[in-house]
Amino acid sequence: MSKKILVGGQAVIEGVMMRVPGYYATAVRRKNGEIDKFREESSSISDKYPLLKKIILRGTVSLFESMKIGFSTLQWSADKAIEDEEGETNEENPVWSFLTTAFAFLLAIGLFLVLPLFLTTKVFNFENDALLFNLVAGLHRIVFFLIYLWLISLMKDVRRLFEYHGAEHKVVYTFEAGEELTIENARKFTTQHPRCGTSFIFIVLLISILLFSLIDTLVILGFGSIGLVARIVYHLVSMPLVAGVSYELLKLSSRYSNNFITRILIKPGLWLQNITTKPPSDKQLETAIVALKTAFGDDYEKYKGHQYEADALD
Repeated sequence: MSKKILVGGQAVIEGVMMRVPGYYATAVRRKNGEIDKFREESSSISDKYPLLKKIILRGTVSLFESMKIGFSTLQWSADKAIEDEEGETNEENPVWSFLTTAFAFLLAIGLFLVLPLFLTTKVFNFENDALLFNLVAGLHRIVFFLIYLWLISLMKDVRRLFEYHGAEHKVVYTFEAGEELTIENARKFTTQHPRCGTSFIFIVLLISILLFSLIDTLVILGFGSIGLVARIVYHLVSMPLVAGVSYELLKLSSRYSNNFITRILIKPGLWLQNITTKPPSDKQLETAIVALKTAFGDDYEKYKGHQYEADALD
């Protein structure tokens, strides 16, 4: 019988971050061929405030905490890459880190929230038809997302990142199957994982159509109409709800992954991973294995050899 365990990760620059109960670790391949790694303790705010473990809320909290860890480990890997290129240690500038993170966030909001709403408002004339409006805006959002993924996948550095993404998935699969973490065992698994962040984003894009339609309907019923600025504000404020609902659906799809209907529903997210994951090299698999073993530390011997039912966003 499989057990539940929180295991996930993400690709970073020339490496992989892995997250396990209580800890996360990052391993990167340096220019000289060696692997640098570090391990940090990790606790959730929901341990302090049990209310945040409730349905919907837990998804929002998990997403926020995953993004926070993801940004910090990505920055660490970037610092190592700069060391290899420039031969000196890069001192972290907190102001610059904040500005780059804020810019990335605002760019995402502008491209995937504001622009679809703006285009739908200006090109079409059905602002007060909540379902039709959000269906068209949602299709714009999905098209922009696909174009964005395709364009960045053409970049050499991003392709390397996607190869490490594939390595991360293969190693997570190996662990979940209860097999020894070796390159040989990891090779045979697919790079497509149903709990991937790519699949999560696609679920968010679909759920946002339904929830935004509901929100717009309530606003129109209450005020008679809804303008572009109001729509942007309401949709932006409701994003934590969209993320929370999407997280719950992702958990369900992972739990019932063998169900025929579930397999159909998760297919689009898996297809997208043909873009966001690429077959890794053995060295990349080795780096991902080091990351996961480092995350477990001395506890790895306790966990290995058992099959696990994943219970977290990858």
